[in-house]
Amino acid sequence: MLRHTLLALLLANAGYLAWSQGWMASLGWQPETQSEAFRLKQQMRPEAIQVGPVTPPARATPAAAPATDAAAPAAPDTATLTAASGPGRCWQAGTFDDKQVVAVRTALRDLEIPAEQWELQTSAVNGRWMVYLGKFPSAEALDARRAELRQQGVGFDRATGALEPGLSLGRFPSEEAATRELTTFLRKGVRGARVVQERAETTLYTLRLPHVSPELHARMERLKPALAGKPLRLCEG
Repeated sequence: MLRHTLLALLLANAGYLAWSQGWMASLGWQPETQSEAFRLKQQMRPEAIQVGPVTPPARATPAAAPATDAAAPAAPDTATLTAASGPGRCWQAGTFDDKQVVAVRTALRDLEIPAEQWELQTSAVNGRWMVYLGKFPSAEALDARRAELRQQGVGFDRATGALEPGLSLGRFPSEEAATRELTTFLRKGVRGARVVQERAETTLYTLRLPHVSPELHARMERLKPALAGKPLRLCEG
């Protein structure tokens, strides 16, 4: 049986070899051959194919780094600054008290500056009153009184100015308000307190030169010694 099977396989292989090589063409048995002409017939629209040169891919260029520092604005030149603060602008100085303003008026008159080129603006400063302890004869007496006030639960601070060495138990916008507070302190057992006027009501003055002419601008330096150390500056607003 095995010999019959091997014989059949040999015959089948021999037949396939003869068929594939075309040895059996005379009998009409041969494989279908494909020539180049046959392959061309199977192509679809060969005329649409175009062969061109290969273009290499474009190289990516690195992005420009963002600027880290903004360009600094150009500084104005000296001529610009001089023009901005020169003649034609409004200048002012102050404030001055009643005594200081006398010297200002005298200087304006001596420099023969016309009245229409300057003015003195006024502002009122209210008076101020204080509940006061002092003056104390020594630093030891002052320290002893501070300790006593702490035990009584009474707040205080330095009196300052011509009232030193002394203590302020409070500052008030009117004599009446200071007197009412003094009564409260006396009920708490605070000894020797009284009401004093710390600052009198006064008027302050500001010198303004609304439109400085070129001639006046040249003479402004001679005005400075009468200004009690107050600088001339461009008007605000």
